[in-house]
Amino acid sequence: MRIGINTRFLLKNKMEGFGWYTFEICKRLVEKHPEHQFVFFFDRAFDPSFVFGPNVTPVVLFPPARHPILFRIWFDWSIPKALKKHKIDVFFSPDGYLSLRTIIKQVGTIHDINFEHFPEDIPKGARNYLRSFFSRFAKKAAHILTVSEYSKQDIAKTYGIVPDKITAIWNGANPKFQPLSESGRIDIRKLHSNEKPYFLFVGSLHPRKNLKRLMQAYEQLLSEDPETENDLLIVGTALWKEEKIDTWVSEETLCRIHFKGHLPLDILTNIVAAADIFVYVPYFEGFGIPLVEAMHCGVPIISGNKTSLPEVAGDAALYCDPFSVLDIAEKMKLLVRDPNLKKELSQKGLVRAKEFSWDKAADAVWEVLSEI
Repeated sequence: MRIGINTRFLLKNKMEGFGWYTFEICKRLVEKHPEHQFVFFFDRAFDPSFVFGPNVTPVVLFPPARHPILFRIWFDWSIPKALKKHKIDVFFSPDGYLSLRTIIKQVGTIHDINFEHFPEDIPKGARNYLRSFFSRFAKKAAHILTVSEYSKQDIAKTYGIVPDKITAIWNGANPKFQPLSESGRIDIRKLHSNEKPYFLFVGSLHPRKNLKRLMQAYEQLLSEDPETENDLLIVGTALWKEEKIDTWVSEETLCRIHFKGHLPLDILTNIVAAADIFVYVPYFEGFGIPLVEAMHCGVPIISGNKTSLPEVAGDAALYCDPFSVLDIAEKMKLLVRDPNLKKELSQKGLVRAKEFSWDKAADAVWEVLSEI
C-alpha cells in the first residue's frame, strides 16, 4: 500500500499540537509497517529527522500553506497532482484539511470544531475558511478520525455525519513526561520560578484556552490570601499574535507570573514535572494533551468541566467552571491548601495516565487506514 500523508506541521523546533500529533502517529506508522510505502508531503524545506525510515519518500509541494488562499492552492491543486503522480492509495491528513479535487480516498483527523461554536475567537479570514470548508471536508472524507468521544458526537451533530463514519482515538503523551525527584523539582524551580512552587499552564495562548480568566483567578487568589507561596508559570505562544496579556491583571500580579514562551521538549518535561499544581481551564477543547502530560508526571490537576476535559482527566482532576473566575480561584485555593487532596490527585493521575498511549493511537489509526 502507498499512503500519502500531509506532514506540513512537522517543523523543527516549532512543534505545537498538530505537529506533535503528526510526529507521534506517523513515526509509529512508518516504523511498525516497513512493508508499506509512505509519501510525506511537506509545504517547505523539511528536516531530515522527519524522514522516519527507508520506506518514506519526502516531497515538497508549493506553495507554503499558511494562509486560506494558499490552503486552497496546496490542497486542491498541488496535492491532487502529487497523489496521482505518486500512485497514492489513501491520503491521511493529521490536521483535518483535505482536498476537494481528488477521487483518491482520504482520512482526516478533525481534532475539534471550536470555530463553529466560538467563531469570535478566531480572526475573520481564518474563521471564514474553517467554517466554509470543514463541513465539506467532513462530507468528502472516506472516514474521519477525532480525538475524543465528545468531538465525535460534536462533529456528527454539527455536520450531519453518521457516527459510524467517525472513529474516536485518544491521544497519548511523550514518554519523556515522568515524575521528578524532590531534589530535581527544587532544581527546576530555582531556574524558572525563583525557587517557589508554582501553578502551571501549558498551551497556545488562544482565547479558548481561557488564559485571561486563569490569570484573573490567580490575582483573586493573591488578593484573598496574600501569603500564597505559589507563582504562576505560563508556557506557550500566542496563536494569532493579538493578545494583550499584560493588561489583564495588575503589575503587582504580573510580577508573580512567569511567561516562558515555546519550550523545547526536554525543558518542558522538567517544568511540567516540577509543577506544584497544573491548571488547565479551556472552555472548549477537543482533547487536552497537556492534561495527560501532567498525569504522566504525577502532578495534581485543576481542570475545566466543559467539553472533552472530564472524559480525559476522569477522577484525576479537581473540576471548576471555566467561565467563573471566582470558581477557578476557589479551586486553586482549595488545592494549594490541601496536601492530602494533592497527593490523592497525583496518585490517581499516575494510574489514569496508563490509559493513554501513542502506540495504541497509532495502531487504531492504522486499522482505519487499512480498512479504507
